[in-house]
Amino acid sequence: MPDFPTLPKFTVPELIIPTRLSPDALKKTTARITALLKQKNAVLISHYYTPADVQAITEATGGCVADSLKMARFGAAHPAKTLIVSGVKFMGETAKILNPEKKVLMPTLEATCSLDLNCPADLFSSFCDQHPDRTVVVYANTSAAVKARADWVVTSSNAVQIVRHLDSEGKKILWASDRYLGDYIQKETQADMLLWQGSCVVHEQFKAEGIRHLKKIYSDAAVLVHPESPHEVIEVADAVGSTTQIIQAAKKLPNKIFIIATEEGLFYQLEKLCPDKKFIQAPTGGHGATCKSCARCPWMLMNTVELLELCLQTDEYEIHLEKDIIQKAQIPLRRMISFRE
Repeated sequence: MPDFPTLPKFTVPELIIPTRLSPDALKKTTARITALLKQKNAVLISHYYTPADVQAITEATGGCVADSLKMARFGAAHPAKTLIVSGVKFMGETAKILNPEKKVLMPTLEATCSLDLNCPADLFSSFCDQHPDRTVVVYANTSAAVKARADWVVTSSNAVQIVRHLDSEGKKILWASDRYLGDYIQKETQADMLLWQGSCVVHEQFKAEGIRHLKKIYSDAAVLVHPESPHEVIEVADAVGSTTQIIQAAKKLPNKIFIIATEEGLFYQLEKLCPDKKFIQAPTGGHGATCKSCARCPWMLMNTVELLELCLQTDEYEIHLEKDIIQKAQIPLRRMISFRE
């Protein structure tokens, strides 16, 4: 067993779920934000896990609501001079790396990710130095500095395909940062992978026993699981995949009921795209003090409509990265963007 460094401890912020706007308030807010976007030559890019009203405004203004891979591709291709990224900080950093000439703003810079916090650049770089024979593949859920140390960046949408490609070339992999996603990729590809031991505070809480109990109640339900979940949860799944792949499975499968093991923010899209189907949140470790997130990412929920509008008004929360970091991180990111199996 490799001598992994001790990962830093961090505090998970209080889970605060924003109150939904009334239809009238949402309409007025959308109109104000539309005017600001036109004034600033800006576009909204939001993740599936952000609050429902943020997703609705993004769609209504011609922006992009997507997973990490599509967010990255959309920002790189869109002609807007300013990108407003609602999500967590690594997503804003990715947008800046791929678009250094553009201004990248976020509703808040406090929104981070446990996988990012689990993988400090100095510890990770030192670990890579100890294994120079391995190709370094990092999950998109990492800092710009960690990406700058990598050979490849992947998302949960394309990780299996890219690692399978590298394995076919005889390469051994050093993987960061989610150990559950890494374990899933390793089982799918049989690649030689050394796994960093980070985890997602949301997905690691899903419980296979609870899902099996729900299946007894809803015997016709299909279980859709994100691969950041523990192995025993993946084992009970009918389909495993990224947020986009979960949506595709929900649309394609004939079942009318689905048990979903990923961040609850995805339910806005699922219910909109499949109005004739029922979606049930997979159980986590409990409620309140007995779980860290209760299937909601506390950092994603920091992206409120109020902060979104404020960042457009003030340009306050801008992503800044050192030129050297941008140049180095562009290489593995552009490999991911251009990869076609």
